[in-house]
Amino acid sequence: MSTDTVIRPERPDQPEVRALLNALDAYLASLYPPEANHILDVQALVASDVRFVVARVQGRAVGCGAVRLMAAEAETGGVAYGEVKRMYVAPAWRGQRLAEQVLDSLEQQLLSEGLDRALLETGRDQTEAVRLYERCGYGPRGPFGGYPDNGLSVFYEKRL
Repeated sequence: MSTDTVIRPERPDQPEVRALLNALDAYLASLYPPEANHILDVQALVASDVRFVVARVQGRAVGCGAVRLMAAEAETGGVAYGEVKRMYVAPAWRGQRLAEQVLDSLEQQLLSEGLDRALLETGRDQTEAVRLYERCGYGPRGPFGGYPDNGLSVFYEKRL
């Protein structure tokens, strides 16, 4: 990571960060019908059960991600977990491992909360995201958290 890159907890309701989230939303809307996009809006991202981080390069917001602290459920074998949400790196900044660094920061947040399992749902057509999660040690799993098995979603899990 460049000495000019910083990844830290920040609020998602800043204009620069909203622009990243809006770009992510537009990208997802270009791939999937609205009912297949399981998006946490900015209001949900400021909730007390969400940890949100921003990647900045020379002070400029270029990426973000969140984890939502989740209670145990039958689909997770009765174990609480963190759900990875809203991962995004601006296209001009891709290829520099920023997404891996954001994901690592989120995983560290989960460990500091006493959670050792990260789960996520992503779209099957997001090939870059699928490659990222697999490269970072996430393995396939079944649906969780009330997500439908709609043929468009893929589900991943990692023990931290």
